[in-house]
Amino acid sequence: MKLDHIGIVTANIEEGTKIWEGLLGFHPIEVTEVEAQKLKVATFDAGGVGVELLQPLGEGSPVSKFLATRGEGLHHICFQVEDIAATITKLRGEGVVMIDESPRPGVTAKKIAFLHPRSMGGVLIELSEK
Repeated sequence: MKLDHIGIVTANIEEGTKIWEGLLGFHPIEVTEVEAQKLKVATFDAGGVGVELLQPLGEGSPVSKFLATRGEGLHHICFQVEDIAATITKLRGEGVVMIDESPRPGVTAKKIAFLHPRSMGGVLIELSEK
């Protein structure tokens, strides 16, 4: 398992990009809209670890409620795994509460699954298959 990326919620991708690009020198690799998730995502490479800026594009977005209640900031940490289905099975056997009981397509079409924060010390964890 290795760190793949961190997800950060922003109210405005353009403003967020100014921070990551202007102040820290990271250039966006890709900016895309994911209609199924109602998200706009800007992806950066921060020295081998990805940073995703996540902007909700409406009330049905999975991060719109997060933004409304918690404001901008760290949303999740993602770890890359070899076999996501086997990892989910192992974690469920250890009593971890899963948000996704089975893998689903993520922003980049990789298989992903989220672990519930109450099982992970309050941190939302995403798994992504290599």
